[in-house]
Parts: sequence; C-alpha cells; structure tokens
Amino acid sequence: MTTDSSASPLIFGGAASSPRAPLPTLPPLALYIHIPWCVRKCPYCDFNSHTASPVLPEQEYVDALLADLDQDLHAVYGREISSIFFGGGTPSLFSAEALGRLLKGVEQRIPFASDIEITLEANPGTFEQAKFVAYRQLGINRLSIGIQSFQQEKLEALGRIHNGDEAVRAAGMARQAGFDNFNLDLMHGLPDQSLDDALSDLRQAIALNPTHISWYQLTLEPNTVFWNQPPVLPEDDTLWDIQEAGQALLAEHGYAQYEVSAYAQAGRPARHNLNYWSFGDFIGIGAGAHGKLSHPDGRIVRTWKTRLPKDYLNPAKSFQAGEKSLTNEEMPFEFLMNALRLTAGVDSRLYSERTGLSLDTLAEGRREAEQSGLLQVEPSRLAATERGQLFLNDLLQQFLN
Repeated sequence: MTTDSSASPLIFGGAASSPRAPLPTLPPLALYIHIPWCVRKCPYCDFNSHTASPVLPEQEYVDALLADLDQDLHAVYGREISSIFFGGGTPSLFSAEALGRLLKGVEQRIPFASDIEITLEANPGTFEQAKFVAYRQLGINRLSIGIQSFQQEKLEALGRIHNGDEAVRAAGMARQAGFDNFNLDLMHGLPDQSLDDALSDLRQAIALNPTHISWYQLTLEPNTVFWNQPPVLPEDDTLWDIQEAGQALLAEHGYAQYEVSAYAQAGRPARHNLNYWSFGDFIGIGAGAHGKLSHPDGRIVRTWKTRLPKDYLNPAKSFQAGEKSLTNEEMPFEFLMNALRLTAGVDSRLYSERTGLSLDTLAEGRREAEQSGLLQVEPSRLAATERGQLFLNDLLQQFLN
C-alpha cells in the first residue's frame, strides 16, 4: 500500500515514520513448489503434509500447479527466477517424469537465471534414492535429504521410515548421481538423547561431506502427535551442552553457521533460503504454499494458497485462499524476523531497498535493542548479538508496533 505524503505521519515505536517510497529495484525472485504428500505423517511435523494414497494424482497435481502459477504471472512479468525449491511433504515421491513436465512448464512461463539453484527435498529411503540420477538429469542441482538421525532407536521415536544405513547410502547415491551440492537435515534434542548421541549423529553427517547441514532442535508444535503425547526430551542443561559442542564441532570441520540452524561449507549457503531471510520475493504454488511479492509502487503482498489437497485439486475452488498487503507498521517486524536469523545480519541499506521505508522507522526499537545487548551497535549493519540470537523472540519484540 503506497502512502500519500500529504497524509498524517504513521507512528511506529513512538516515532513518526516516513511514507513508503517506491522500491528502487525489485528483490530477487524465487519459486516455492509445495508437494503435500508423505508415506507417513511424522509425529513432530506441523507442516502441511498428508499421508499419500497408493497412487498419487501426479498428472492432476502438475496441471493444477501450472494453472496456479498462471494466476500469479501478472505480478512478476519481466522478472526471472533465481531459485526453485520443492518442499513438502516428500517431493521425491513424485516421478521424474512428473517433475520434468512441471519444470518445463515453469520455464515456458518465467525465464530461469543462468545459474539457477533448483533444490528438491528427498527422503533417504531406497525408493527415492533410485530416482536421484533422473532428477539430476532434469536440471535439479541440489538435494535436501531428510536424515534427522542415524540411530535406529531415535528414528523409530521420530516415526521415520528409513534406517541409518539407508541414510548413509543416500549421501553416496546423491554424489554418484552428480549432485555436488546437497544438504543433510539433522535434528537434536531428541527423546532421551544424550550429548554423545547428538555428537555421534553430527560426526556421521560430517563424514558424508555434504556441502550444507541443517541442524535444528526438535520442538513440540501444536496440532502434532508429540504436542498431544509429548515424549521425554533432554533437560535444558543437556540441550545447551549439545548446542555448544555441536556448533564447535561443525565449525572445526569447516561448516560456518550463517543462520540459526544452517551451516555451510565456504560458498555453499542455500541460495533459496538466503533470499527468503533477506526479504526477497517468492511465488508460492501448491496446496498451502505461501508467497511474498514486491511491486514497483512499494506494495508488498503476502499470499497463501488453499491448504487441503482435495480442495486445491477441485476446479470449483480457487487456488488462492487469501492475500494481505503489508502496512508500514508491520514492515519492521516482517523484515527483521527474517533478516535477524542470519548470524551476520544484513547491510542496513537493505531495509530501505526492500521495504521502501527509511531506517528512521527502526530508530527507537533499534536503540532499545542495542541497550539491552540484543542488537549489535553497528550503524552499517542490522545484526543480532550472540545473546540476541539466543533470545530472538525477545529481540523482535522491540520492533512490534
């Protein structure tokens, strides 16, 4: 929403803020594609995922995805896609033929950047591994493999359907298929997990030499089995020891932490996620997918799609479930809840470039956050301190209207 400069000044954090300016340049554009089916729903998962039937509606779903994209094209005319991310659910349940038809259809509608990063989330089960070569031949050039743990008792507690040996083989299969860039997803703070258990998982992951490791703590989320039937999780002291020792181990082996739960070898951070965390734009297609698009006049619009697959595939129902234009008052929090997840933060100038607002709109919250030791005192950057990263929610509270 563009604000007329003759209107009364908006108030944020107790200080008058400038009207939003047209954006000087539009941010990079990405595409998120949601495939919502899994073999089995994990008890900790709060994502929009659903147990798959024996035969997936691949053709119908690809048709729906392309029709969904067609309805978003008017907002991105003339732009190119810098990254694509297939998330889920378990996208690797889809055949290479279905994903190939989808990618071809997308490229016919929006140009791909010459160095586009295309990531596919995959399970390490043998069934998915067999498709890795075909996926690579489609132009998919990055895998994100959902390992979670290499220890059988932990995998069973998490409801995972693969075993530790399959997890190890998946990394080798990815490399043999031509993927020189892949991520391993790993969790810590698992039921009855000790420090030695957690570090054993990390050492095994590091030994497989992925370019990227996502290492994050299990949390109990509403609307999950674990929320209603909580397992026994490690005590806070153990969780803290795991976090400290794990971060040191990752750093020792060349995995630099660049986001709260993301660690990468030099030059290998996830481009799609970096775009998201730096308030870039992304189209979201598929059941329950979210999107965020900037417009030259300064409007920034968030969208979300119909959540249930049966409704998404119903031609009588709309793909889009809703949209919201961000207001000036909401913009600081919206920008910072992403940017401050990055350990190095972002250049201060990015705030104005991506929001159309003056840095002055952050002044009061920034001052209070610096005084409380949560935000670095660095005029040229917006970055949390180490304490601020540990208490990110408290930091963000300083920027809520």
